[in-house]
Amino acid sequence: MTRHSASFGRRALALPLGVAVVSALAFLPGTAAAQPDAPSAPAAQQPKAEGSAMSYVVNVRAGHGGWTAKYVKKAIAKAGGEVVIAYDQIGVIVAHSSDPDFAKKIRQVKGVQSAGATRTTPLSAQSSDDIDAARPLSAKEARAAAGSAADGQDELEPLQWDLPAIKADQAHKESLGSPKVTVGVLDSGVDDTHPDIAPNFDRNASASCLGGVPTQKDNAWRPVAKESDHGMHVAGTIAAAKNGTGVTGVAPGVKVASLKVAEPATGLYYTEAVVCGFVWAAEHGVDVTNSSYYTDPWLFNCRTDDDQRALVDAVGRASRYAERKGAVNVAAAGNAKTDLAQEEIVDKSSPNDSTPVERTIKTADCFDLPSQLPGVVTVSSTGAKGLKSSFSNYGKGVIDITAPGGDSTAFQKPQPPATSGLILSTLPGGKFGYKAGTSMASPHAAGVAALIKSAHPKASAARVKALLYRQADAVPCTDPYDIDGDGKVDAVCEGGKNRNGFYGVGMIDALDAVRK
Repeated sequence: MTRHSASFGRRALALPLGVAVVSALAFLPGTAAAQPDAPSAPAAQQPKAEGSAMSYVVNVRAGHGGWTAKYVKKAIAKAGGEVVIAYDQIGVIVAHSSDPDFAKKIRQVKGVQSAGATRTTPLSAQSSDDIDAARPLSAKEARAAAGSAADGQDELEPLQWDLPAIKADQAHKESLGSPKVTVGVLDSGVDDTHPDIAPNFDRNASASCLGGVPTQKDNAWRPVAKESDHGMHVAGTIAAAKNGTGVTGVAPGVKVASLKVAEPATGLYYTEAVVCGFVWAAEHGVDVTNSSYYTDPWLFNCRTDDDQRALVDAVGRASRYAERKGAVNVAAAGNAKTDLAQEEIVDKSSPNDSTPVERTIKTADCFDLPSQLPGVVTVSSTGAKGLKSSFSNYGKGVIDITAPGGDSTAFQKPQPPATSGLILSTLPGGKFGYKAGTSMASPHAAGVAALIKSAHPKASAARVKALLYRQADAVPCTDPYDIDGDGKVDAVCEGGKNRNGFYGVGMIDALDAVRK
């Protein structure tokens, strides 16, 4: 479980020396059909964006042979709501209503455990919150990398310092992972026509979950114009094909699926879409999920608030369902460079879909979704020198494991021939580019989990996680931690060599994943 600081927010954080943006999802330099097995719904269609209508999740109590859910669906209509889709397998209903008292009314209905609005603005009221594009790989860098590539390396692999950092280059000599293993990327869309993604793309397990309703029609999982390239970068880190060209993924022999849960126009990840993503993954054979985001609009969802409690319940049910079906859920720790083990944290960024209001939250009651949920593997970020990234959140008992996520090249410069301290991966349209963030660390861990699943195809999710932790290379605390070299301590690491607040149980190990 993890807690994210809101001291700076996770959408934007300034860094020096040419690195202009650290988003909630990435650290960005200078320039972020049929529906098989779909859950029951009155009509499997995209929800309407009507005037002042709001979106809600209604969580019903289990049991009574489905009678409770049927009763609640009728009550929703009577309360002025419209059922958009019902995930009966986890007792979560997505509904729309223009009645400002809808949630209050439906909470009084027998069988309703919790209910709340998933956003603070009407469905039609969305403001732009686009993520800046990654820094593209230059032609000069590409030529230099291709010229230094060794036998067996993809052309751009010499620029990927992150692969030897986790022994993935050695692991690939023994195994690339199994094509029977699929990693689901819950994120913005993935371009499955990219030469490094196409060979490993799992269409059957891919879908758009926008609005909470899964659809595969018209390749809905792909990014659209001006959509964030974040999910594409994540997908390449996990499973870019080892095909002699481009970059190499951590697990270049496994499959990757696109579960589109980020709104193209706003870059926001709403509860109904996230719930859909986890349920779809659970029911389509996904072995590992990656979540490099927090569920909007609240940085923390507090169970002391009726609306936010419903969001915790809904996402929690969905992620647990995915794990029960065999998926290992991996998530990013966040980029606010804050100790997440504090009892209280000031949140200045929520809600991020309307006007933020400063609040002090108690971490015992308030949760980042999905990374703080039970069972989720929470990943911090390291740079090219193996130190905690300058932006990475941390916290004893909060961080489970660490992985390369990059850092400012001025802080952690890689060994040649690599030139950038950021992470190089795929971008839409057959391109490549650099990003950094715990968003980039998490897919490295997801890739190693996929290698473990490949080596142990019958292993449960719990077993895969146990091996992931057991095989990690212990990393002692960095003490003192002065990442910018100004003589001042930037963060304090607590704990011993085998488990601490910066690195959890240690650095992921791809070589052990294929050997043990």
